[in-house]
Amino acid sequence: MSLALAFVGTAEAATASKTKVIKAKPAASQVRKVRPVAVRKPVAPAVPTFGMAAGLHAVEDPLALRSSVAYVLDQNTNEVLFSKNPQAVLPIASITKLMTALVVVESGLSMDEKLTVTEDDKDTEKGTGSRLAFGTTLTRGDMLHLALMSSENRAAHALGRNYPGGLDAFVAAMNAKAQSLGMADTHYVEPTGLSSRNQSSAADLAKLVNVTSQVPLLRDLSTSREARVALGKRLVQFRSTNGLLSNPLWDIGLQKTGFINEAGKCLVMQARMAGRQLIMVFLDSSGKASRIADAERMRKWLSEQAVETVPGPATKL
Repeated sequence: MSLALAFVGTAEAATASKTKVIKAKPAASQVRKVRPVAVRKPVAPAVPTFGMAAGLHAVEDPLALRSSVAYVLDQNTNEVLFSKNPQAVLPIASITKLMTALVVVESGLSMDEKLTVTEDDKDTEKGTGSRLAFGTTLTRGDMLHLALMSSENRAAHALGRNYPGGLDAFVAAMNAKAQSLGMADTHYVEPTGLSSRNQSSAADLAKLVNVTSQVPLLRDLSTSREARVALGKRLVQFRSTNGLLSNPLWDIGLQKTGFINEAGKCLVMQARMAGRQLIMVFLDSSGKASRIADAERMRKWLSEQAVETVPGPATKL
């Protein structure tokens, strides 16, 4: 190849490299938007509750409750108005804290004594956190309030740890009290309810609600909707775990909620309804708001039953 030809070839290559290539745009009707594909992570199967594993949810009831255990008792007459698997022994989660509170109150310890949350109150069972940092100091009364209203686990554990004789003595007192109340199906291993080995039956829990509902302090603290507590230099607001307290259709005298995976959603209450003082127990409920929905179904059903039993006006002859 001559030098001239070589030069021309090089020039053409340079020119081509600088030339802008104009591509025809497709018609608007031909343009297709590519939507991003959402890749869903596989959902791990839910861990069955003890009630599910025992087949308790297969038991039907007239209200189609999501709770595998339900029990309603007239507190004054001891008449059972509704019963579903009342003797089933299941984990009770934070319903445990009712017994914790009862033992604390009956101990006669000062409610003004200051207790400090320490590393010993850390949840080693489920690894849950808490708004009560280590080093937080509150009165025994405030700890009791947070344990009942907001189901604060570190508060409940600190109450047990500061019992005369320590945590072991406190748990022994819990079991002794259960025995004295005739709660034969009940056993406690710690004061928070985080352990699935804290177990009871609906019939037993009705006995516990009956006793605790007669203690004015426990009634007031458990039905408190919210409270501001001084945590160091900050005022922190705590709220109740039971939304029914804000419902004007309910007249609740005492309540406690509970949840761990093994127990499902749990709820116990003393409430005045249809002219009766009732004790209500719902255990092992499946679904986020199912225990509240079950309580509402029960309220409506009891109200209908009360209307049906009201005698009509006497017929004049």
